[in-house]
Amino acid sequence: MVHINSDDSNLVYSTDGGRVDKEKTVKASGTAFSDGFVRVKRETKGRKGKGVTTIAGIEADNVELKKIAATLKKRCSTGGAIKSGIIEIQGDQREVVKTELEKLGYKVKFAGG
Repeated sequence: MVHINSDDSNLVYSTDGGRVDKEKTVKASGTAFSDGFVRVKRETKGRKGKGVTTIAGIEADNVELKKIAATLKKRCSTGGAIKSGIIEIQGDQREVVKTELEKLGYKVKFAGG
């Protein structure tokens, strides 16, 4: 278990000990996968029952992620956001997102139930 203070640079608590590297923490949280697939999943947890479609595993910089998110939001005619390298699209848009990402050249898998 690792807890980091608000400026993300100083370690507050770790059962393993040592300094926490930001890049390793981001990859451990599920934003990048080693098999080359982009994961598309529907989530409701922590959103008061409202569903969102999350897209994880796109290895791109923040500018490129914003362009992809804008394309997906326009295609789905809905809102969305980028949080910690994961694109969130409002509503259950898995099929539309999968089709659009495949057009952009990504290999896509559905994750979760």
